[in-house]
Amino acid sequence: MAEAVKMKNEEIRRSGGNNGGGNALTTALGNLGEYPRRWRAFLHEVRVEMRQVTWPTRHEVFVTTGVVMVTVAFFGVFFFGVDSTASWIVQRVIKFFVH
Repeated sequence: MAEAVKMKNEEIRRSGGNNGGGNALTTALGNLGEYPRRWRAFLHEVRVEMRQVTWPTRHEVFVTTGVVMVTVAFFGVFFFGVDSTASWIVQRVIKFFVH
């Protein structure tokens, strides 16, 4: 039996595969050594993508910021009016049924 285990371990070592057997620490250390290469590849891809970005000009940023501020102010006033009107209607309905 011991010789069969020895032969199996030798076969795994020769094939270079783990096949579920082997030392978990060796596998973990092998995976740990792969992280710097993966990070380098990731950062390279980020650099390549960032070169393709079309950044807005200063003028475009100011114009779109102004549009957003006007839109927010408009909808703030609009929803204040809708909320006030709905509140007034609900209060009138409640007073009608209380008396």
